[in-house]
Amino acid sequence: MSDIRFVPAVLPVRFEAVNEENRERFRREYTALSEYEEDAIGQWLKIARARGETKETDEVLLKLLVELHKKVDELTALVKNEEKKLLPLAQQGEILAIGFEHIKIEEPLFIPAKEYYARIEMPVFPKREMAVYLKGVDPYIAEIILMHEKDQKDWNAYVVAKERAMIREMKKGRKDG
Repeated sequence: MSDIRFVPAVLPVRFEAVNEENRERFRREYTALSEYEEDAIGQWLKIARARGETKETDEVLLKLLVELHKKVDELTALVKNEEKKLLPLAQQGEILAIGFEHIKIEEPLFIPAKEYYARIEMPVFPKREMAVYLKGVDPYIAEIILMHEKDQKDWNAYVVAKERAMIREMKKGRKDG
């Protein structure tokens, strides 16, 4: 465990131990939150990219327009009372530190070797909850054992950004001290 490299990061997390009664429900939600089960605009964009129809387009602007369209869709669904509900999960907590393959929480809630389904609120663009499967290492630490490919890229980028911020703070502290 001492070889796990953590960086400070405070993120809300909800999770629940996986058992025979909830395994299938968790699997369905995990799949529904995948990048492959996107809305119509997301599917359209993937097809347009595959055909090369977006090569002359500013990717950042295109991404912003797509996200704006998704927000309008979300608001429309909210007004029509069609909001997509996520499963309630038994436990919630604060992540205090993250690594590329691990999380460390504030309270001792994990059981070693137990599998958990979790959703982590990520402050990335677009802001979303990432569905992951965890395995308890000790009461405070869990290993990430399954995460969607796109979420993994965002997670790794977030860990790197937090590492860089920590290094800048350490350098600043040395200069000030």
